Amino acid sequence: MTHDTLVPPLPEALVAALREHFGQRFSQGESKRLQHGRDESVHAPAPPQGVVFAESTEEVATTVRLCHAHKVPVIPYGAGSSVEGHLLAVRGGISLDLSGMNGVLAIHAEDLDATVQTGVTRKQLNDALKGSGLFFPIDPGADASLGGMAATRASGTNAVRYGTMRDNVMAMTVVLADGRIIRTGGRAKKSSAGYDLTRLFVGSEGTLGIVTELTVRLYPVPEAMSAAVCAFPSIDAAVNTVIQTIQMGIPVARIELLDALTLTAINRFSKTTLPERPTLFFEFHGSETSVAEQAEFVQQLAGELGGENFEWATRPEDRTRLWQARHDAYFACLQMKPGGRAFPTDVCVPISRLAECIHATNEDLAQVSIPIMLFGHVGDGNFHLVVLVDPDNAKDMQEAEWINERVVERALAMEGTCTGEHGIGLGKKKFMVREHGEGAVDVMRALKRALDPDDLLNPGKILP
Repeated sequence: MTHDTLVPPLPEALVAALREHFGQRFSQGESKRLQHGRDESVHAPAPPQGVVFAESTEEVATTVRLCHAHKVPVIPYGAGSSVEGHLLAVRGGISLDLSGMNGVLAIHAEDLDATVQTGVTRKQLNDALKGSGLFFPIDPGADASLGGMAATRASGTNAVRYGTMRDNVMAMTVVLADGRIIRTGGRAKKSSAGYDLTRLFVGSEGTLGIVTELTVRLYPVPEAMSAAVCAFPSIDAAVNTVIQTIQMGIPVARIELLDALTLTAINRFSKTTLPERPTLFFEFHGSETSVAEQAEFVQQLAGELGGENFEWATRPEDRTRLWQARHDAYFACLQMKPGGRAFPTDVCVPISRLAECIHATNEDLAQVSIPIMLFGHVGDGNFHLVVLVDPDNAKDMQEAEWINERVVERALAMEGTCTGEHGIGLGKKKFMVREHGEGAVDVMRALKRALDPDDLLNPGKILP
């Protein structure tokens, strides 16, 4: 039995209305449906029954109103880079492709903010900011859409200094489940006026409303930036360097940990020659003097813990080369098992428990036969496992599930979280009660019922 046979066909009246409103921007073609029915996760594809390519907030609202009238699900789609099954149409319905809503609407340089449509990607925004002396720092690696990043509360390599999307979204335009359009927040730097609806929708993964515009914080481009890479004799030594750096209050912009197998993958994929040992990538932002002082202090600290072969990169092209290798880590890891799929997972723990958590995780990794790479944004206690599997191999999947359970249970026992930045989607639903408790999850269910009583917005995600 296929996925398509498990859901009722779209009402003919809805199909006719969508064709009338959108013409060729509504498609039921198989290739378009398949494209919008899978992401970077290991979950089985679940294509929608149709795809609408929206170009404005009003077109999003029109689609939602029509689907609401016919009780048909709507699943927002950005860049398709999610890793927990967020965009799979598990109950059929319409995939609402927002990638065409890619306008930078306003840049208020004097106020350090910008307003953009939801389909604008982080690279697009930073290209638009060239010459302004400002940049948008949230960098999850993939060139994700800002709407998708807000929906999953994304963060990335710069979070240790600049925070996550939760900290950097000031206001939103949101289409609710019945098609109403609301505005949350504003451009003032602070407000105590009523409920914080902006943060309610940040991280809601399209289950409470569909974000169509965002106002985000911008930051001055630092006077000086310096990056470095340093290899260590062990994961423990690298992690302890991170912990001491953070606890001493050194304002490092990025600290990334990559294990030896990840470095092997990167060298093969990116044609680099980095030592294939546990490695830290650093970046320092500030004045020329402060950057030099930070870098020298961290180099001394790393040296005391066995770090060596510091490779410095101060020229923009050298820093770009270094961080591009880091950003390519996920796709590099995929090449370590040709034909395989990634079963990615991420957790986040208090920084004081990071060394213990990673050490115990490495002991677990030694007990399985499938290739698993460990890397992450360890400056804020967040690390990832890329578990490579053949989805049709029962032993691979059993080992992957075991590792996932072990790392999540350990993080929760350490007062951490089951996901630092990937989000819940389909893959992490089973951990929600364990992390938050039944009472808190009941409150989340009540919010969902209040805003989407028919469960039409991205159904089947987040809530168990």
